Amino acid sequence: MLNTFIRVSILYILVLLIMRLMGKREIGQMQPFELVIAIMIADLASIPMADVGVPITNGIVPILALLLFQLIIAKLNLKSIKLREIICGKPSILVYRGKIDEEQLNKEKITINELQERLRQKDIFSIGDVEYAILETNGEISVIQKPEKRNIIPEDLNILPDYEGIPYDLVIDGKIMQDNLQKIGKDINWLRKEIKKFDMKPEEALIITYDGKEQIFCQRKEKNKK
Repeated sequence: MLNTFIRVSILYILVLLIMRLMGKREIGQMQPFELVIAIMIADLASIPMADVGVPITNGIVPILALLLFQLIIAKLNLKSIKLREIICGKPSILVYRGKIDEEQLNKEKITINELQERLRQKDIFSIGDVEYAILETNGEISVIQKPEKRNIIPEDLNILPDYEGIPYDLVIDGKIMQDNLQKIGKDINWLRKEIKKFDMKPEEALIITYDGKEQIFCQRKEKNKK
């Protein structure tokens, strides 16, 4: 039992590290070769997990080889556009200037109903609203709506919005985020002074954020936390 636990722990940590080294893509954003390698790694890890009679190295060595293979392909993809097209393919235009390209739909094995479903997932409920629909190499569909169907943005009204930036978490569950304080050019004394206005201490906060408009949001932790 202990032997099985140790083997599972080692393989779990190894696979976790390898997936982190492969990058931060979500499953739906993986290129085909990345998805294949991820599936193969999962299969290779499951064999020594399930059968203690199989040496754990029989899983570790092939997994490391796949990682090396993936890193090499990823590096080549960055260097060569032609090789990238061979390995990952090229985007396909399914709707061009408002007209559905039946030949591309058939080539990509996508039905009209599936195209409509993909568009609805992007809050587009009529194909007639689409100027371009592009099937990306990772299987996602990018959509450009017809000009008269697009949402109005401030630029259309000649409005220049105020700069917003990104919000920084200064406290999470009572723990002060020192790195984020440094990024906004503040220190703990400043934080304590600002939070005192809310009649609390940073350690008592569930979350404290600071946005680009220098506005602070904070919420106190529940006292009777289970």
